[in-house]
Amino acid sequence: MKKIIAVFGTRPEAVKMCPLILELKKRECFEVKVCLTGQHRELLDSVTELFGIKADYDLSVMKKDQTLIDMTARIIDGAEWVFAEEKPDLVLVHGDTSSAFAASLAAFYMKIPVGHVEAGLRTYDISSPYPEEFNRRAISMTSSIDFAPTEAARENLIKEGKAPDRIFVTGNTVVDALNFTAKEVQTDEKLLLLTAHRRESIGEGMRKIFSAVRSIARKYPDFKIVYPVHPNPAVRKIAEEILGGEENIELCEPLDLKEFHSLLARSYLVMTDSGGVQEEASALGKPCLVLRDKTERREGGSLLLVGTNEKEILSAFERLVDDKEFYDSIKNAPNPFGDGKASERIADILERI
Repeated sequence: MKKIIAVFGTRPEAVKMCPLILELKKRECFEVKVCLTGQHRELLDSVTELFGIKADYDLSVMKKDQTLIDMTARIIDGAEWVFAEEKPDLVLVHGDTSSAFAASLAAFYMKIPVGHVEAGLRTYDISSPYPEEFNRRAISMTSSIDFAPTEAARENLIKEGKAPDRIFVTGNTVVDALNFTAKEVQTDEKLLLLTAHRRESIGEGMRKIFSAVRSIARKYPDFKIVYPVHPNPAVRKIAEEILGGEENIELCEPLDLKEFHSLLARSYLVMTDSGGVQEEASALGKPCLVLRDKTERREGGSLLLVGTNEKEILSAFERLVDDKEFYDSIKNAPNPFGDGKASERIADILERI
């Protein structure tokens, strides 16, 4: 029996790792341990509870006003202790978070193989997204086996010199999670779902985004706009200043996963700077305005990259709403991110190797 430790600490990681952990736990050839870093303490626990995942270790690194350096150092220190205690055959990390980077670095230093789920996504701009683009490239340097969600992600890894026979295209486990939580909803409701939190946008970029949303709310009063506001105090301050008091804008606390996926399934369209929400919107056939200058998910046919430019955001929104033929073409674009069986494929591959 081979021992696998899955390490994660943010809500997006939990959404994508929990289906895989459940699948691995079904296999008699694996002993699976779960190590939470607690990077997103207030957003993490509801997801693990939903999937019935219990942590074997919890590093609880979340502290008020912590820096990336503080957090990364604490995760490396905690992961070293856990890995020394458990002596795993493989450490599984996901995506591009500081939790994933720190855990993969600790495993590399201890000569433990690293499996990277959602490997190969790239913008090739080290500052966008920040620090995620650095994190995922660094993880690729430590990983022994890579699970790429798309063929384009696999090609990125091959161009960087990774061994082709250790890269597997599996689809994205976020679609597996959607199959667990979301139900198809037919609705004519004019609902716009907004999420915005990126570190590199805080300040002028986020002000432009929220100004565009306010203009949309005033020009299209029949739309209801729902924004689950990120806990970051800097984000909340700007959101309340610009979006607060608008009749058709609801600023609410972060939603649990089922509530969020239900809202996403009901939405007419989505505006987001989140990578995971881009994938979820594509999987559900929701036109999505991507509030970033660059995206590592370029294959998504339902995604329109609009950046943080107020005029670009307004122009794209107006075209989607006023041109039904264009809206339908975006809505019906193929979903490149998988069929909901990524976890099964990854578990099968790990059994074979």
